[in-house]
Amino acid sequence: MMPQDPNEAPVLVWLDGKLSNQHWVLDSEEMTLGRDDVCDIMIPVRQISRQHLMFRRVDGVCVVEDLESKNGTWVNGYRLTGTRELEDGDEIRIAKDIRLRFVGSGVTAPTTTRSLPQVIPSAAMKGTRLRLDPESRQVFIFNQELDPPLSLPQYRLLELLFSSQGGVCTRDEVVEAVWPDAMGDGVSEQAIDALVRRLRDRLNELDPEHQYVVTVRGHGFRLDNPQD
Repeated sequence: MMPQDPNEAPVLVWLDGKLSNQHWVLDSEEMTLGRDDVCDIMIPVRQISRQHLMFRRVDGVCVVEDLESKNGTWVNGYRLTGTRELEDGDEIRIAKDIRLRFVGSGVTAPTTTRSLPQVIPSAAMKGTRLRLDPESRQVFIFNQELDPPLSLPQYRLLELLFSSQGGVCTRDEVVEAVWPDAMGDGVSEQAIDALVRRLRDRLNELDPEHQYVVTVRGHGFRLDNPQD
């Protein structure tokens, strides 16, 4: 059968970890997920089996099946055995600590898990002193890689600021991008400020003479990224 229209197909969203904010469209009748490069959704994470699970279209609905993976699959907290029909908003856990969200057909993907790398224009990757590689989460200043890499919250914050191209990002936008699952619980001002300080310290390791993350009092934060 022909692949489903991607505008109507379900979406699988990665909630956290090094691939956070990535998503895949389930637009074929069968799609496998695993760390082997033969899989339709290839995720090179050690806890994931070479062929971990499969998504199928059955009578107009999407079902998931664990392919006898080593570390197992859970749907909404229940261990997956056999197949299970998926509904919009279902949480899929792989090896207990890798979380995915199933977004049903015809439903807009949640803004709390938006794929920020897609809004970073390719032109912004060139000609500036600080550059990002969204695929690998690498950060470069003066063409030198920041090593060790940023923590996930630090990278999420930097990616948000980078994608705004000098525009101001509010504190609410920072919470949404960095702590998407905490929107209902609230994140303290102190937590946001501490994260900003840590990110500044990391960037200063490669460029101590410049302040990349600028606080705009009463509004939020912006990235000052000079031309190289």
